[in-house]
Amino acid sequence: MSQQPALSKISTDSLVPLLDSDPALFLLDVREPDEVAEWRISGVHNVPLGELDRRISEVPTDKRVVVICAKGARALQGAQILLDHGISSEVLDGGMGAWASTYDHVERDFAGASVVQLRRRGKGCLSYVIGAGGNAVVIDPSLSSEVYEEVAISHGWKITYILDTHLHADHISGARKLVERTGAKLMLSPSDPFEFEFTPLVDGLQIEITTGVSLGVSAVSVPGHTEGSTMYQLGDSAIFTGDTLFLESVGRPDLADQAEPFAHNLYESLHTRVLPLNDDIMVFPAHYGDGVEVHAGEFVSKKLGALRNTLPALMLSETDFVAWAVANVKDRPPNYQHIVLINAGREKLTDDAAEMELGPNRCAIAS
Repeated sequence: MSQQPALSKISTDSLVPLLDSDPALFLLDVREPDEVAEWRISGVHNVPLGELDRRISEVPTDKRVVVICAKGARALQGAQILLDHGISSEVLDGGMGAWASTYDHVERDFAGASVVQLRRRGKGCLSYVIGAGGNAVVIDPSLSSEVYEEVAISHGWKITYILDTHLHADHISGARKLVERTGAKLMLSPSDPFEFEFTPLVDGLQIEITTGVSLGVSAVSVPGHTEGSTMYQLGDSAIFTGDTLFLESVGRPDLADQAEPFAHNLYESLHTRVLPLNDDIMVFPAHYGDGVEVHAGEFVSKKLGALRNTLPALMLSETDFVAWAVANVKDRPPNYQHIVLINAGREKLTDDAAEMELGPNRCAIAS
C-alpha cells in the first residue's frame, strides 16, 4: 500500500513575496463567508470547508494553491480534500492568526535620514524606523519589538526615541515594551489619557535624530482622531500623519464618542497643519485599508498633491465635512475599548493580547 504524501505548509513570511511575484498563486480560504468578509487576505477565493468537496471544480489544477483558515486546522482538512481529488496545495501555517503578525519593510532616504516603513500585513498597521548618523526614532511600534530592534541593528543605529502618533484603539502599542528593551525615551502627547511615565510632546518641538536631522512635532494641540493626535514632519520631504490622514480616507472622529466636535477638530488639523504643506511632501500614514494595494519594494505612501486632488474628504467645506463624517460613523469593534485601556496603562497587558488584536483595523471613515 503506497503512503500518502504529507501535507505541505508555507509560512506567512514566505507567502508575502509570492503575493506580488507569483501570478499563478491561488489563495483558497476555507473559513465561513462571514469570517472572510470580516477579515481576509486580499484576493482570496472563499469556498467553505463543508462545501469544498462538491465545489472542487472551482479550485484550479494548474496554479499554486495555498489553503487558509483561522489557525490552520480547517486548512489542513481542506488540503486533504484537495489531495483526495489529486490537487496539491500548501497550508498557511498558523492561518490568519499568524498573518496578523507578519511584517515586511521598504526603505528610502528622505531629508538626510533613512525611512524604513514596516508593514504589518494582516492588520494594515504601518510603523516606521527613521535613522540618521548612529541614532533612530521609532514611530507607532506594534508589540513585535524584535522587528524594530533588528532594523536598528542591521543599520548600526541606536534607538533613542520612541513615539506614538496617538492612543491606538485597533492594536496594542509596543512603545512601552520597546522602551524597556532599548532604554529609549518615550515621548507622547499629554492630551491623550496615558497613565504611565513619558516625556510630554509639545507643538513645534524638534526631536533631533542626529546633527542637522530632526522630526518636527505638529498638531498636538489640534485633536481629531483622538485628543492627542500628533504628526511628525521630516524636513520638507515627509510627514507621518498617524490616523489623521490616510491614503484612502481620513481618521475616524468617533472613537472617543465625540464624533461631531472631533470632526470639526479633524477638519482644522487637516486644513491648518497638512494641506498647507507642499504638494511633493510624502504622506506616511499609520494604517491602510482594504482598498490600498501593497507591493513589495514600494512604500504605502503618496505625495500630498495626489491626495489633495483625489480624496473627496479634502475638498469639502467644513460644514459638509462634518456632516459626512458624522453620517458615516460606524459601530466600534468590541475589542477597541479594551485595547484603549491597555494602551492608556489602565489595564495590564495579558497573554491573550495577540488574540484580542485579531482582525483588520477600522480607523478610517468608510463611506
